[in-house]
Amino acid sequence: MGSGIAQVAASAGHPTILFDSNPAMLEKSKTELNKTLSRLLEKSKITKEESDTIIQNIRYANSMSEMGSCKLIVEAILEDLSVKQQVVKELEEIVGDECILASNTSSLSITSIAGAARIPSRIIGLHFFNPAPLMPLVEIIPGLATNPDLLPEVKRLMLDWKKSPVFVKDTPGFIVNRVARPYYGESIRIYEERWNDLPEGPTGFATIDWAMKEFGGFRMGPFELMDMIGNDINFTVTETVWKQFFHDPKFKPSLTQKRLVEAKRFGKKSGQGYYNYIQEDKFPEPFRNEHLGKKIKDRVLAMLINEAVDAVYLNVASCEDIDLAMTKGVNYPKGLLKWCDEWGASNVLAVLEDLHREYSEERYRPSVLLRRMAKEKSLFYQ
Repeated sequence: MGSGIAQVAASAGHPTILFDSNPAMLEKSKTELNKTLSRLLEKSKITKEESDTIIQNIRYANSMSEMGSCKLIVEAILEDLSVKQQVVKELEEIVGDECILASNTSSLSITSIAGAARIPSRIIGLHFFNPAPLMPLVEIIPGLATNPDLLPEVKRLMLDWKKSPVFVKDTPGFIVNRVARPYYGESIRIYEERWNDLPEGPTGFATIDWAMKEFGGFRMGPFELMDMIGNDINFTVTETVWKQFFHDPKFKPSLTQKRLVEAKRFGKKSGQGYYNYIQEDKFPEPFRNEHLGKKIKDRVLAMLINEAVDAVYLNVASCEDIDLAMTKGVNYPKGLLKWCDEWGASNVLAVLEDLHREYSEERYRPSVLLRRMAKEKSLFYQ
C-alpha cells in the first residue's frame, strides 16, 4: 500500500520519499514499482517520459531521518494502534511543526493515534483503497483535535492526485468498511442457516454470489470478494468494527469465516477459501432459482441500505459522500441512498421488519431515519 501511495504522489509530480524499516521490503517495493511501470508502458497507459519522471520522483530511504524536510507523511504500516502511535512520536522528533502526519488506517481511530502526538492538530486520516494507483476513493478523516483548516488543503491535494476524496467522521470503519459489512455478514448468515432451502457447500456460496450479481448488479458476489480480499483481512476488519461498536449485533463476526481463517483458508492467496482455487475446473455452478435469488438480493440489499441510512442519521458523512464512497471504493452498481430512493424507504423497511419479526434480533433493527422516511415518503435526492 505504501508503494502504491508513493506511486500516486510521484505521478502527480511530487518529489516523494519511500521509507521502510525493512531494507528487503524497500528493495521489493522498488522492483515491483519498476515492473508496474513497465507493464503500463507496454500497454501504452503511460509514456516513457512519464515513467522516467515517476521513477526520478521517488527516493528510497534507509533511515526515517531522511524525511525531515517532508510537508506531508502518510504512514501505511500494520493496523496496530501502539505501533502507529510510536511512529507518530518518532516522526515528530524529525519533521517540522508544519508537517502534516496522515494515517492510512482502515479501522483505527485517528483521535486515538493523535493521542500520542505532541501536536495532535496535524494528525489526519487518509484512507486509500488497494491498489492505491487504481482505486479512486480516499476517505479523509479528521480526529477530534485535527485542525479544521487542514481539510480543504488535503482535499485539494487529493484532487491534484486525481482521487475522489470524501469527508467522514472518526467512527469505526469510517464509511466503506462500516457500510459494507452486511454484504459479507448477512450473506454468510444466509448460508449458515440454509435460508429458504439454499444448497449446502460451495454450491450455496455460488448461489448467493450469483444472486447478488444477477439481481443486484454487483460486479462480484460476497464470497468471491471475501476470497479475493483475504478472509483473514475481512474477518479482522469485521471483528475490529464489532468491538469498536461495543459488540453491536449488526456487526457480529461469523464463526464460519473464523474457522476458515483458523484453517488458513484465506482465499485466492492461499489457494482455498470459500472456493477451491487449486481445482479451477471444479468451480461450482449456482442453483439458479429466480425466486430464491431475488429474496437473497432483497435481504442483503436491505441490510446494506439500512446501514448507509444509519450513517446519514448519525452524521458519519453526507449523503453524496456516502454514495460516492460505495461506488468508488467498492464498485457498487449505484449509491445505496440513491438505491433507497428508487426502491422506496417503505419497501426497504418492510424487508427489515419481516426479518426483525422472524428473528427478534437487534441485528435487524431499522434505522430511525429509515422509519421516518418511510412514514413521510421522503427522498434523499429531490
